[in-house]
Amino acid sequence: MDTEIMAENMDLDDDVYKGKVKIKHNSEKKNGMQYWEKKEKKQWAVGLFAGCAVLYSCRTVMPVCIVAMAKEFDWDKTQSGSVLSSFFWGYTMTQFLGGYLSDRVGGDVVLPIAAVFWAIITFWTPQLAYLSQDKYLALQILLTSRVLLGVFQGFHYPGFSSIISRKVPEQERSLTYSFICSGSHLGTLMSGSIGSFLLENYGWQSVFYFVGLCSITWILVMRYYVIAQHRRKYLPVISLEDNITSHCKPKEQNSVPWLSLFGKPAFWSLIVGHFCQNNAFYILLSWLPTYFHENFPSAKGWVFNVVPWVVTIPSSIFSGMIADSMITKGYSVTFVRKLMNTVALCGPSIFLVLISYTSSFGGALFCMAAAVSCCGFHNSGILVNPQDIAPKHAGSVFGIMNMAGAIPGFVGVYIAGHILEATKSWGAVFNQTALVCMFGWVVYTIFGTGKKIV
Repeated sequence: MDTEIMAENMDLDDDVYKGKVKIKHNSEKKNGMQYWEKKEKKQWAVGLFAGCAVLYSCRTVMPVCIVAMAKEFDWDKTQSGSVLSSFFWGYTMTQFLGGYLSDRVGGDVVLPIAAVFWAIITFWTPQLAYLSQDKYLALQILLTSRVLLGVFQGFHYPGFSSIISRKVPEQERSLTYSFICSGSHLGTLMSGSIGSFLLENYGWQSVFYFVGLCSITWILVMRYYVIAQHRRKYLPVISLEDNITSHCKPKEQNSVPWLSLFGKPAFWSLIVGHFCQNNAFYILLSWLPTYFHENFPSAKGWVFNVVPWVVTIPSSIFSGMIADSMITKGYSVTFVRKLMNTVALCGPSIFLVLISYTSSFGGALFCMAAAVSCCGFHNSGILVNPQDIAPKHAGSVFGIMNMAGAIPGFVGVYIAGHILEATKSWGAVFNQTALVCMFGWVVYTIFGTGKKIV
């Protein structure tokens, strides 16, 4: 077909010369990569921020309700730990698959499909809990639903990590990534505040219904107002010299050089650091409400379920601003990632040790808030590091890293419950968690890097 006719039929305002058509668009191009323009980046950042919020609301609704549910269903600490940790069995399974599929077919395809399933599972959890009158069968059904919730949520972080690695320049990634990830703290805050209110006034079932509906609403808005607009924009022909459309162009099938990657100490330090930081974060996320319920029974749930996450949102965004600013000013990416990691791992270690020596509610709340706030620096440290060391395979590398990082979710959380059942000592739990953090900090500080290795 004649190029002028094709351009006219597509209603495109193109420059036609020498048999080639050039499409004019506003997306930035740097180093051969087509990045989002500012308006697009804001839309996606806000949309993915909200996605992390509802994702974590669905994930943290169980820790908020666990005390009430344990009382109703007569669970002991070990059974409660199993319910809290079962999510991560499923979460571990799909990390690599989520990153691989996102790198191949696009995170904008993977994310909404997976989100539909985890939103529906959350909404129907109360109904699943009452499917059987037998205590142990009902527990097994609930554990299965939590595993499936983890399976589908496992696609989310590798998916948007793959998107960002392709659409955001390196010097802007830390802030963008930290902002999006800070949505997780908003989600925890939402389930802790609104969830606590619903729990006290309408029962634990209402909390699941609320966050489930919020998740379904987010999926519809994201699908029809952000993703659909993005696909319409990039559908037209970009260049007739390739005789293809941008959506029909075969993607480079460059496989991930796993053998080379597995031989790099920097890659393993990334996994160790992420594992150790997640161990602290998941234990705090899962057991924080129970800790305050047992040690300060007169304290209001909306206070200790809200305050730690209120301070974590700005700390996460602030860490991204600092990281991007330092990189722009000439500091090496390696130095910046290690600095952020120092705060993310050493900070929680210090405050978890200190909390063992305080007996006041105010002191305990401050230590918990400070520990969780320091965890926010992880978003501009290790969490964004896969995009530094393997920019073309960020989704797959992130999936492997997050698969290892999910292990503490079921192992660490379960062991914490077992330790509490056996020793009745919160100090024992916090001290061993602090020790694991320090180990991760040492390993990443020695072997970590912000340079491209594959």
